[in-house]
Amino acid sequence: MQPRTPLVLCVLLSQVQLLTSAEDLDCTPGFQQKVFHINQPAEFIEDQSILNLTFSDCKGNDKLRYEVSSPYFKVNSDGSLVALRNITAVGRTLFVHARTLHAEDMAELVIVGGKDIQGSLQVVDSDRPERSKFRLTGKGVDQEPKGIFRINENTGSVSVTRTLDREVIAIYQLFVETTDANGKTLEGPVPLEVIVIDQNDNRPIFREGPYIGHVMEGSPTGTTVMRMTAFDADDPATDNALLRYNIRQQTPDKPSPNMFYIDPEKGDIVTVVSPALLDRETLENPKYELIIEAQDMAGLDVGLTGTATATIMIDDKNDHSPKFTKKEFQATVEEGAVGVIVNLTVEDKDDPTTGAWRAAYTIINGNPGQSFEIHTNPQTNEGMLSVVKPLDYEISAFHTLLIKVENEDPLVPDVSYGPSSTATVHITVLDVNEGPVFYPDPMMVTRQENISVGSVLLTVNATDPDSLQHQTIRYSVYKDPAGWLNINPINGTVDTTAVLDRESPFVHNSVYTALFLAIDSGNPPATGTGTLLITLEDVNDNAPFIYPTVAEVCDDAKNLSVVILGASDKDLHPNTDPFKFEIHKQTVPDKVWKISKINNTHALVSLLQNLNKANYNLPIMVTDSGKPPMTNITDLRVQVCSCRNSKVDCNAAGALRFSLPSLLLLSLFSLACL
Repeated sequence: MQPRTPLVLCVLLSQVQLLTSAEDLDCTPGFQQKVFHINQPAEFIEDQSILNLTFSDCKGNDKLRYEVSSPYFKVNSDGSLVALRNITAVGRTLFVHARTLHAEDMAELVIVGGKDIQGSLQVVDSDRPERSKFRLTGKGVDQEPKGIFRINENTGSVSVTRTLDREVIAIYQLFVETTDANGKTLEGPVPLEVIVIDQNDNRPIFREGPYIGHVMEGSPTGTTVMRMTAFDADDPATDNALLRYNIRQQTPDKPSPNMFYIDPEKGDIVTVVSPALLDRETLENPKYELIIEAQDMAGLDVGLTGTATATIMIDDKNDHSPKFTKKEFQATVEEGAVGVIVNLTVEDKDDPTTGAWRAAYTIINGNPGQSFEIHTNPQTNEGMLSVVKPLDYEISAFHTLLIKVENEDPLVPDVSYGPSSTATVHITVLDVNEGPVFYPDPMMVTRQENISVGSVLLTVNATDPDSLQHQTIRYSVYKDPAGWLNINPINGTVDTTAVLDRESPFVHNSVYTALFLAIDSGNPPATGTGTLLITLEDVNDNAPFIYPTVAEVCDDAKNLSVVILGASDKDLHPNTDPFKFEIHKQTVPDKVWKISKINNTHALVSLLQNLNKANYNLPIMVTDSGKPPMTNITDLRVQVCSCRNSKVDCNAAGALRFSLPSLLLLSLFSLACL
């Protein structure tokens, strides 16, 4: 059997009853007759006129279109209803929808004697073998979603079992075949395409919000601000998803209730007022909120609607220059002081949150020494004029500054800075009693340590900056940590009251620091401070000393080395090392002890023989390299201990042992005392 042309089942879900409105008393747009009754014939014949429909929009029926609820019928341009093919059953009712640019209407065709086909289609096969059956397969039958369609296996009637939703599935691809009693395919399968006809059951929705647009103040009429786009889930090929936009409400409604216009088809929002009305500085509120409505069915009253809010901000541009609130400002400041002395105020009508309002100040004249600076207060936009280098009344008691103000952002081309964007500041410097100033400061001298008491170090010099005031100066010691100095209160001569010692803890890196005061005779008096740095040259006035002064050695030691001695000296080179180490010959025999030089600062003390367990005092003489040299004799206490079985015992060393000459001297001293 040859493949058959696919059968198309168009299921009408619902219909929309359009409302009509009269434009005038002479013509009523719409169908002249709303309801027709047709007797059910044995068969509707293809291209045979069934009835004539009359529709008028009262404006010439431009672009008139008809739609029939059944896919097997159409309405010709002359209004005649015809069948597209021979068909028997069409149901009980047909609907015809007519539409022009200006009106639309719906007519109902009642089929008298017709039967309700409940969304069914009769599949006819005149050549079908006897006792064969129809079988239906595909998505919606035996594939998910299952059970939506079924076929009468004997008559071939295809029916719908539940409501269809075009937005879920718009087209079903089914297959029809004939089988024998055993289920074996005899003919087919033949494709059967079921098209779900859309009904307007989805409102337009705005899915991309929030919608915020910006437009610069003074923009030309017709400036595009933003685009609003809604979505309709209905069939985009029908008017069910054909959207039209309009502005339902504008808040605020000043200075015009129609500040903006929206393109009904594209959704573009544009300005419609003159640039003069779009002046941010004169608007009640620079933010507008528009309620935008999208309506399907090309905007006809029967269409469904959805709304969204569009927020439009009127952005500021720098069309107002800042202006000083007055031409001249006054300020006073004490000489020697620093900080803010005056705040310069300006006015600017632009948006305070933008660079079109924020001010930038510049000193354009009167500041050759860079003693002044001006900065913008970010909260108030005022210019804070400051003294950054102390002013001197004696040099200049008055200063005049010329200051200009501009915006951070450039002005628009047709606006410029005028005379009000500059101002003069008159500054008066107040005289104050300034403290005397030492010169130089610090003062530096170099002397040898140990110079005689009363030696003159220097005469300090302090001057009074207040040259216009005839004041006297007196001197005093402020800080003298070691108490070595004195200053003449009248002439400032500094002399010593004690010996200067370089090795004193008050001296750091050979420098002694003292502070002096210079006090003028003002009321109240003012004080200046000067620093004296005395560099002390070293003198060989400190004898060296040894370390350590105690040592231990075993009485049976094979290594007769006792201790390594080091020497140190508080003086500086060349009054220190190399040191000379010796055993004091007058008290210790050479045959018992020996001292050997290791380097310039260390020597080794060793025994020439083992000694008995006892404590010994060994006089060590160390001499530095100064000229003249200084010598120091220090007793090195040596403990000879008993070392047995890894144990060291020094407790029983007993009394000190002396050499024979020492005993003889002790005996002679005892006899002399009798």
